[in-house]
Amino acid sequence: MIRQIRNYIIIAVVALSTLLFWAFKDDNFAIAKNLDIFYSLFREMNMIYVDETDPEQMVKTAIDAMLQKLDPYTVYIPESQMEDFKFMTTGQYGGIGAMIRKDGEYVVITEPYENFPAAKAGLRAGDLVKMIDNIDVKGKSTEDMSELLKGEPGSQVSLTIQRPGTEQEQIIRVTREKISIDAVPYYGMLNDSVGYFLLSSFTQSASKEVKEAAHILHQQGAKSMVFDLRGNPGGLLIESVNIVNLFVEKGNEVVATKGRVSQWDKTYITKNAAAFPDVPMVILVNSGSASASEIVSGAMQDLDRAVIVGTRTFGKGLVQATRPLSYNSQLKVTTAKYYIPSGRCIQALDYSHRNEDGSVGKVPDSLITEYRTANNRIVYDGGGILPDIKEEPETMSNIAYSLVAQNHIFDYATQYCLKHDSIAPARDYRFADYDDFKTWIANRDLSCESYCAHKLDELIEIAKEENYYEHSQATFDRLKADLANDQNKDLETFKSQIIKLIEQEIVGRYYFQKGAIQNMVAKDKAVQKALEILSDSHRYQSILVGQSEEGQIKKAIE
Repeated sequence: MIRQIRNYIIIAVVALSTLLFWAFKDDNFAIAKNLDIFYSLFREMNMIYVDETDPEQMVKTAIDAMLQKLDPYTVYIPESQMEDFKFMTTGQYGGIGAMIRKDGEYVVITEPYENFPAAKAGLRAGDLVKMIDNIDVKGKSTEDMSELLKGEPGSQVSLTIQRPGTEQEQIIRVTREKISIDAVPYYGMLNDSVGYFLLSSFTQSASKEVKEAAHILHQQGAKSMVFDLRGNPGGLLIESVNIVNLFVEKGNEVVATKGRVSQWDKTYITKNAAAFPDVPMVILVNSGSASASEIVSGAMQDLDRAVIVGTRTFGKGLVQATRPLSYNSQLKVTTAKYYIPSGRCIQALDYSHRNEDGSVGKVPDSLITEYRTANNRIVYDGGGILPDIKEEPETMSNIAYSLVAQNHIFDYATQYCLKHDSIAPARDYRFADYDDFKTWIANRDLSCESYCAHKLDELIEIAKEENYYEHSQATFDRLKADLANDQNKDLETFKSQIIKLIEQEIVGRYYFQKGAIQNMVAKDKAVQKALEILSDSHRYQSILVGQSEEGQIKKAIE
């Protein structure tokens, strides 16, 4: 069987190389020459290599290595990964509607989605999955488990689970459905006059969901809105254009794409009357806001339609298109760069001019160019969208990061929920059992070495290698003692930060994702800054017309 597959692949490579040889012999002989060399090498390897080879995997490895020389967004998508690719663009798949993660030899349910099969069947966060349809899943990866849980809508799957707090296993039967993940997972009123909505991705339904959310908020009395794009990695370009058109009148340029093949260059103009042309708006961004998120925030900034609050965005100004390949595979390839209305491209990294070591450099400050918005405000290219008002997120402490990464907060929330049938409404819930948490965590294995302590250990090793350690040992010992982790001290120092994380996890258990977001928004610094700006119409307008020093964007790139 393996030899037969190998022969099929060799025949395919021969056919491809022959076809391309004739296609390029007049225009680009080098391409055909090197394809012929590749085929010759591939043939010899498969014929005489000492061990059995996997031809399909070898070709995939070669393709992946070739594309890595270009940029991270140009990728080969084999048929086996097409379902995952479709999910990224549609937000839909057939399954049970739950997130999972590895927990020792098994996987655990981390988040059943509200109103989807897993939650309706009674699965809870913390449930350990032992078997799926009589298949022992011990040792299986999350990818393998995901494949077992997915399936045709209407089909059934049986999960043998062990629930925390019980020794006995139970079987839960779940009927799969078409799972459609909302692009707008939450919207609501922040106060009597300001609405808020969060967009998590630019899937095919993104603009429709944004319009529906904004319309409902408007009906509920929203006179202004906060649009949260933090952590949104992007998606479909056309959806970003449609979203801008909801707030910007017909006939305005949103983005232009320009690439090597001029026939594919295109300028996207708003085509419809705006649904909400005059609603004051603050858009929240951070370093995780990329691609389509940057088109929306950048276009709204260039058109002086919204005040941007947060930190510099990711800086992905590259556009991808998909091209069909044989055997139901696809190539996602970078075809152009995008330029927002002021004319600036916000791509941060130059993949076409790599350093000698293969690394990619950012645009140097000396090449950063000044552009102008519709109201003649100064903005810059060279890497992401710089906000009008900078609002740094709270830096997560080392102990808080460790509590999350090592699943201690998740596990504590699981135990907490076993003891509490209900909690206060999501917006109002406040965790008041911190002493109980400290007692609980004292009996857990919490590894929490600081970054400084880790680097000091490295320095000590270097000092030993270079024979400086004995001379400076007393100094090193004092530093080590000063940096030694004091868990109780850190638990008190970063108490407020840890409590927020515990609240998020607990609220999510009772009120799902919407409740967790609602709880987070009520305490969010950037959201409070947005409310502050929207509450002062003079300040808001002064920023957009460039009359306020507060909104002047600085050239320095962080």
